Amino acid sequence: MGGLLWQATAQTYPLVLYTQAVIYPESDGKPMSDNTRQFRWIVYIKEGLEWLFADDPNVFVAGDLLWYPVEGDNKIRQAPDAMVAFGRPKGDRGSYRQWEEDNIPPQVVFEVLSPGNTISEMTRKFQFYHRHGVEEYYLYDPDEGTLDGFVREEGALVGIERMEGWVSPRLGTRFGITPQGDLQLWRPDGTPFESYVEIAARAAQEKQRAAQESLRAQSAEQRAEQESLRAQSAEQRAEQESLRAQSAEQRAERLAERLRQLGIDPDNGELSSQTPRKPC
Repeated sequence: MGGLLWQATAQTYPLVLYTQAVIYPESDGKPMSDNTRQFRWIVYIKEGLEWLFADDPNVFVAGDLLWYPVEGDNKIRQAPDAMVAFGRPKGDRGSYRQWEEDNIPPQVVFEVLSPGNTISEMTRKFQFYHRHGVEEYYLYDPDEGTLDGFVREEGALVGIERMEGWVSPRLGTRFGITPQGDLQLWRPDGTPFESYVEIAARAAQEKQRAAQESLRAQSAEQRAEQESLRAQSAEQRAEQESLRAQSAEQRAERLAERLRQLGIDPDNGELSSQTPRKPC
């Protein structure tokens, strides 16, 4: 009887399996940076990349964004200090879920070392980027002033022998290190990446130069107006002189005519031979 009841129940109420949705956290609970120096360089790289691709709607740039390469596994993740994904539209994201991004992994990633980073941690990061398709990986240590790079060749990330003067195949940017150990990046047109402070200072200088140019233009315009007024005044004086000369000439002509009527030659002041003389 019990068996028949179980069979009837099973047939009447089929077994339903419930699966819990996988949650992909937007934060790993770790700080973006450990100190001001690391933060400054992360911003320098990330904002410089934003500026570089500002006009390309299909290049996504992010900083400290969790990247989940495998759907269904929220433990496989990494948050590069800066990353670039070509072929993906710009826009805000809580995380980069690769299966929602046409399965395109970020092709270029940057890491900025801090004193808190361990060798084992950085090894795990390298293995993650190697395994999940990163094409270029750059690692900068601001405390030591060193820069390392890796590029994918034949399916593996291999070290770049010399980073000084290296040009990224994907970004087109040129890399360098100053004698003081500061990272330098240049756009393909040779324009250097700049910090916010440098951009603000340059903007202030440009504004000051523009104001000076405006003042010079106004001064030149005023001088031109003054020159025009002087030219008009000189022209008026010339016209007045011409009128006076014409008036004087007309008066002289009238006087000469009057003298001729009186029988006097206006050229030498003598009586004209044609003028009859009175008898003595």
